[in-house]
Amino acid sequence: MKPRTLAAEGSPVRQLNALLSRFDPAIRRLVRDARARLRRRLPTAIELVYDNANALAIGFASSERGSDTIVSLAVYARGVNLYFIYGIALSDPHHILLGNGNQGRFVRLESAAMLERPEIDALLTAAIAEGETALPRRGRGYTVIKAVSPRRRSRR
Repeated sequence: MKPRTLAAEGSPVRQLNALLSRFDPAIRRLVRDARARLRRRLPTAIELVYDNANALAIGFASSERGSDTIVSLAVYARGVNLYFIYGIALSDPHHILLGNGNQGRFVRLESAAMLERPEIDALLTAAIAEGETALPRRGRGYTVIKAVSPRRRSRR
């Protein structure tokens, strides 16, 4: 008998829900609420989903190219980060961005309500403005499953 693959599970949204089902309920709730808030903030963005060995990444992009991702939710077994792909270029007067890599910075999301904080909204506005490819002015975003790793760490 062949193992069941995500492709057999239907639409990309259904596949994403299957990926999220591997996390504890509290993490799932946080991701679903954060996704809904980001979707309202970025209604034309395309959600790019990458399930890799270390995390589940749900990026919000202006196109289906990974390099056009503005911000993503990095979902780990122990928490969720709001990851700014080009965070190093953003002004952070409140010093809330974490990380010291060459490019990205992140904020640990304790709750999805944090996305409503003015300093995080300002970072989102700056990240949108910083993007090389503008978000579509009209239309509705959709979800694309870009990659699913056969190996992954425990999600619980």
